[in-house]
Formats: sequence, C-alpha cells, structure tokens
Amino acid sequence: MDMDDSPAFAELLPPDRTLMGPGPSDVHPRVLRSMATPLVGYLDDYCVEIMDDIQEGLRYLFQTDNEHTLAVSGTGSAAMETAFGNLVEPDETVLVPDNGYFGARMGEMAERAGGEVHTVSAPWGEPLDPADVEAAFEEHSPTVFGFVHGETSTGVRQTRVSELTEIAHENDAYVVADTVASLGGVEFRTDEWDVDVVYSGSQKCLSAPPGASPITFNDRAVEKVHAREEPARSWYLDLEGVWEYWGEERNYHHTAPVSTLYALREALRLLAEEGLEATWERHEHVAGALTDGVEAMGVGLNTPEEYWLPTLNPVRVPDGVEDGQVIDRLLTEHGIEIVGGLGALDGEIFRVGCMGHSARPANVSQFVSAFGAVLAEEGAEVDLEAGAGATASALARRDR
Repeated sequence: MDMDDSPAFAELLPPDRTLMGPGPSDVHPRVLRSMATPLVGYLDDYCVEIMDDIQEGLRYLFQTDNEHTLAVSGTGSAAMETAFGNLVEPDETVLVPDNGYFGARMGEMAERAGGEVHTVSAPWGEPLDPADVEAAFEEHSPTVFGFVHGETSTGVRQTRVSELTEIAHENDAYVVADTVASLGGVEFRTDEWDVDVVYSGSQKCLSAPPGASPITFNDRAVEKVHAREEPARSWYLDLEGVWEYWGEERNYHHTAPVSTLYALREALRLLAEEGLEATWERHEHVAGALTDGVEAMGVGLNTPEEYWLPTLNPVRVPDGVEDGQVIDRLLTEHGIEIVGGLGALDGEIFRVGCMGHSARPANVSQFVSAFGAVLAEEGAEVDLEAGAGATASALARRDR
C-alpha cells in the first residue's frame, strides 16, 4: 500500500435509533455528556474518587455490603468470565442451566476454567424448578452453581431465587447469578437472597454504554478465590490482580477505561436520584403497557405473567409472518431496533427490550404503533386500534 494513499473517512453521523432490542438500550443524555468531559489518568486522585463513587453506587444497585464490588473493564461477558474464571478451579464440578443461551455460555466459560460441567434442565421459556435443581445436586454434587436471573434469549425471570441459594448452600456450593438483563430493572437483593457472586452489564438497565460491567463477590466467595491452588487462567480478569486497582492500595493493574467509568458513575447517579425501587416500578409499568398493547392487538407473549421479565419481552411471531422482514422494516422505516429469537426460539419470538432510558412511555407508544402497522402490512390479523388504546390506558394509570 502506498503511504500516500491514506484512507478517507466520512464524518461520524450514526443513525438516530430507538433501541428496543436485548441491548444496548438508549443511553441517557447525561451519561453521553459525561463521556465528553476531560480525561484524567487512571491513577489520578480524581479517578480514584470516581471509582469510590462507583463502588458505593454498585453496592446500592446490588443491594449488598460486599467489599469486593467493582466494575470489570469489559462487557457483561467479561464479568461472567471473571465470575467463573476466579471461582472455578480445574476438575471442579459445576452446575449450570440449559434453559437459555446464556446458561449455556456459563457452561462454556466454566469448562475453559477447567471445570467439569453438568446441566439442570428446564424448557426454553421457563425458569428452573427448585426440585430439579435439588435433584441435580444429589446426582452431580457440584461445588459451583450458576443461574440466569433474567434470561436474555427467552425473556424469562428466574423466580424463587432464595430457594435455589438455600439448596446450593446446604450442599456447600457457591452460587453465581447472571443479572445482565435484569439488574436495575427488576428486583434483585444480593445479600437478602444470599447469592455469593453476582454480575451484570452496563448497557441494558443502567442507560450506559457497554464496557464497564458490575460484579460483586461476598466474603465467602473471596476466601475461595484466595485459597485457589493455582492462579486464575486469565491474567486480565484475575480478581486478585484487579482488586489491587479497586481495593485500598489502588496499584496499577491494567489501563482503566476512564471515559466509560465516567459514564457508569453518571448512570449510577441517575439511579440514586430516581431510587432503586422506583426504577423497578418504572420498568414494570412501562413494559406492562407494552405487553398490554401487543396482547390487545392479538399477538401476545411467549411467557406467563408469573415469570415475565419486564426488561426483555418475548413477543410471539404471528402465523404466516417472517420475523426478519418485520425486524428489518421496523429499523429502516421507523428507526426502531428489536431482534428475533435465539436457539430453540429462533423464528418463534421477537425480543423486545424495555430497559434503562429506553423504558419510557414515548418509546413504548411508538413501538406498539409501528409494530402493529408493520404486522398488518405483512399479513397478520391485528387490531391496531385496540393495541394503541390498551397501551395508552396502561400508561395513563400511573399518571392518575
């Protein structure tokens, strides 16, 4: 290549989208502005203050007093690997669910950490049954058990969490919870529910960009990490090394993504201002208006209300409709991003997110109207007026 042939890039002008897929969600304007503020060094006293604020905000978000609460430099998958890569030792028995895509990913990461992985089964679209978990413990005697609180691939919320942790702890096992699609959007109480390790992502319910992922380890889990016979296989995600940066000493471990930390700190500030329980209530209310609308128009969800995940709604694909065509038209004609199903639910559902700054009445009203119109044009029998009316009525109920 001739050194004079430098590439010519056009000005960066991303399209204006309404992000209502499984993530990322819309980033709050205050969070965007925070990323445009001046950088400081990652060991600067000001950056240390930012990190302190983040840890305080994350403890509130997780509802925990855990000292080892921090943000992993990476997306939610990096936080998942931090959890399993530090907690699982070679030849250790690990139990994970097979009722969704991200339960399977837990298993892949546990295997790469050297674990011997077994699964506890439930159909895609249903949560784990504690009785099945107990049976799996009796059969396999795992020392680490993972579950997905909000399964992104199915739109299912894992209920009866305390029962799962009680089963695990009665068998001297450690519990890892994936809350990437749920934390900040639906109720989760780390300490009260006695979960040993919990991780999440920044780009869904927190209204921030991907890249700084929350995680917390309780003292029991940290003791296990310290007692490892060999170091974690990942240098970058080794908790003992990372904690040198997030702990009291604040020594260099790796270059922190300072602008991303600014964004997470501002997102946590927004959460504190709204209040955690008010945030849970907002997600449930706005997502409820969305589901009321799609059900009234004659489409419906693929999950019953008892384990509905408000932040990720699995809307059924009507008979005779090609899901990819609907997804493409919503994006190109209306600027709305949703996605289709994964794995066993490929072609069966649309996955419609209602998370963070995307969980707003205007977004839901826009989606229901556009979605119904596209479905009708694609040949589905839908009642557009009933859908719009049900959404408007549901949104109005909170305003009274």
